[in-house]
Amino acid sequence: MTIKPVTGRAFKPFGRVIKGYYLRSLIEEMEKTECPSDRVVYEPSVRSLETLKINRQFSEEAYGGMPIQIGYCNGRNHLLNAVEYHRDSELNLACTDMILLVGKRQDIGRDYTYDTGKMQAFLVKKGTLVEIYSTTLHYAPISAGEHENFRCVVVLPRGTNEPLPACRGKAHTKEDQLLTHVNKWLIAHPESGLDKDGAFVGLKGENIRL
Repeated sequence: MTIKPVTGRAFKPFGRVIKGYYLRSLIEEMEKTECPSDRVVYEPSVRSLETLKINRQFSEEAYGGMPIQIGYCNGRNHLLNAVEYHRDSELNLACTDMILLVGKRQDIGRDYTYDTGKMQAFLVKKGTLVEIYSTTLHYAPISAGEHENFRCVVVLPRGTNEPLPACRGKAHTKEDQLLTHVNKWLIAHPESGLDKDGAFVGLKGENIRL
């Protein structure tokens, strides 16, 4: 699979690079976060990141005044395993070089299966802030090197990826079977093992490895 630069024209259908934010303090604070070499860890809301001044700027400017959360996705990863989407954009700040595997939500089949052969890979250099559109399929970043870890800031509307309410009713549509957390619709690959957690298995083709 060809890995393209996130700054190129090929990325335009999936998102955009955002400039104009002072990101140094956020990157420095991310150096203190957990970053294992044998797995991926995700924390949707981290107080040490949300108390930085950038939190207000993201809320007021990037999200038009919406309440947001700032978390991270760190570790080492080389497999696609799944794709997810939200009802809004997601901001990713690369605190190390990393690779994003992305696809188009419009290519999901009527039965909610998706062909992984349609995914594309983009290299995001350290210090780059990227907006991932709500129509873009994505999941955990991929390590830029075989023996390298990645650190990625994840900004989303507050409550996203939190556990679903216990009082939530039964599924009413086919898409409901994809909903695993608040504002998170997920399609898993059969090789991922995510079916053990109740995830919908609908990725067809190779479980992409980079």
